[in-house]
Amino acid sequence: MSKGTRPTAPQLWIVLARSYRSLSSLVERSIADTGLGLSDFMVIEVLLHKGPLTISEIQAKVLLASGSMTAAIDRLEQRGLLVRKTTSSDRRARLLELTPEGTRLAKSAFQKHTADLERVTSILNEAEKQELYEPLKKLGLFAAEILKQGQPGTTSGSKDKLQNDRSSQKR
Repeated sequence: MSKGTRPTAPQLWIVLARSYRSLSSLVERSIADTGLGLSDFMVIEVLLHKGPLTISEIQAKVLLASGSMTAAIDRLEQRGLLVRKTTSSDRRARLLELTPEGTRLAKSAFQKHTADLERVTSILNEAEKQELYEPLKKLGLFAAEILKQGQPGTTSGSKDKLQNDRSSQKR
């Protein structure tokens, strides 16, 4: 695409999708090098940074399907990386907590993962990272709003309606 040419929505989507696919493959390889699968890593990473949580709290944060979540937790428990504990407020709920070995592995894996992400994003300077962050976040949040409202896509009318709805919610 030449300078000054405005990318179309389909062209933008292709660039985003290809970028995501490449970055996702690098992330999966980085995590695999730690001896963990992606689902297992996501669970121990959230427990490392948020502390003990219930299964449903973890699921909301890492966006794993119920079956994937259960399988990951079972694997991590079998490896001695986390334990399930009861809570005094609700005996039916189980809090998941990292063991000392789980904490050690989570810290080590997250440190490696962070270094690998820093290496791949080093192609961008700080200004480019900031310029990329805000519009991508805005785009993702807007797409999530469209999905929440059950709309398959946007027309100029639905975009205006969503933006008006957002404006009225802020008041």
